[in-house]
Amino acid sequence: MCFVKSNHLKRLGTQMRFEEQTLEGRNAILEAFRAKKTIDKLFVQKGLNDGPINTILREAKKTDAIIQFTDKERLDQMSQTHNHQGVIAYAAAYEYAEVSEILDKAREKGEAPFIFLLDGIEDPHNLGAIIRTANLCGAHGVIIPKRRAAGLTSTVAKTSAGALNYTPVAKVTNLTATMEDLKKEGLWFVCADMKGESMYKCNLKGAIGLVIGNEGEGVSRLVKEHCDLTASIPMKGDIDSLNASVAAGVLAYEIVRQRMM
Repeated sequence: MCFVKSNHLKRLGTQMRFEEQTLEGRNAILEAFRAKKTIDKLFVQKGLNDGPINTILREAKKTDAIIQFTDKERLDQMSQTHNHQGVIAYAAAYEYAEVSEILDKAREKGEAPFIFLLDGIEDPHNLGAIIRTANLCGAHGVIIPKRRAAGLTSTVAKTSAGALNYTPVAKVTNLTATMEDLKKEGLWFVCADMKGESMYKCNLKGAIGLVIGNEGEGVSRLVKEHCDLTASIPMKGDIDSLNASVAAGVLAYEIVRQRMM
């Protein structure tokens, strides 16, 4: 049994494909792995240890899929077919890019690289909105971590309003290791942090990576230690924080302003 949520839209002469978002049942999921489809998460019922389940787990371990063992009751709640057979998988709605492709895009345009790095954005609406902003402000791509973060679901694709057709998104196992590799390519990194220096006082020109943190906890300590500086957004209201996607947009356009000077 397989549940496929799909949609198609045409935008500026190109076509965005929403592939399988949710797969249910042993045969459907095993065939998806064997067909090399990008599976972000695999949910397996605790206690199942038969041949088909072990085969699925063996195939999953060959990929970057996150494997989570859970109770049957939760799978029943997640299921839309009511016949999940102990396994449910979330498939990417769009193909991931390589980090090298993002750098190549900057080189093709003859521009200093401008990349968004998202440290644990969990809300797919926020991720989609940030990808949309990245496209509109001329960023060359977005990098997200493999774990504890939203993947490219159909909700993300829809919220991006077509930006996924043009803005490559790479998924990496280790965000800090990727940052160190990018530093060797000449990039430096600024992260959003309430305790940082006002963004209007920061030099945000050149090859730059903009790091945006988790909606609740912000940028993690380890990632922040790998950043070259922290920048804050001046706020005059009665609350002390912005939505992650809004903060990304504000900081991104200060980078755009300085790059245009």
